Amino acid sequence: PMVVGGRSAGARSAARSARALGAIGCLALAFPLHPPGRPEQTRLDELRGAGVPTLVIQGENDTMGRPEEFPDDVDLTVVPGADHGLKVPKRGPISQEDALGIIVEATLEWLVRDIVG
Repeated sequence: PMVVGGRSAGARSAARSARALGAIGCLALAFPLHPPGRPEQTRLDELRGAGVPTLVIQGENDTMGRPEEFPDDVDLTVVPGADHGLKVPKRGPISQEDALGIIVEATLEWLVRDIVG
C-alpha cells in the first residue's frame, strides 16, 4: 500500500494524483488552500478530490490557509505558532523540536487510525 504526500505545492500534487497512483492515503503538509491574501481563490476542491483519507497538517499562522479557513470535515492537525514552512518563531508558543514532534505524532496516529488500522 502507498501513501502519497508533500508540502505546499507538493501537497497539492499529492492530492491531485493520489487516486490515479493507487494510493490509500494522502498526507498534505502546509496545504496551500489559497494564494496569500486571496481566500476567495480556494483550492479546497483539489484537497477533497484526493478521493482517499487525507490528513492536513497546517501551521497556525499559515498565510496560504489558516486552520480556521478549513471546513470542519477536513482531518486537520494544527502546529501552534507555525507558518507556511511549518516553522515556529523562536519566542513562539512551542519549540521547533516540539513542532516537528507534533507533525510526526499526528502522522503516525493518522496512519494507524485511518490507513493501516
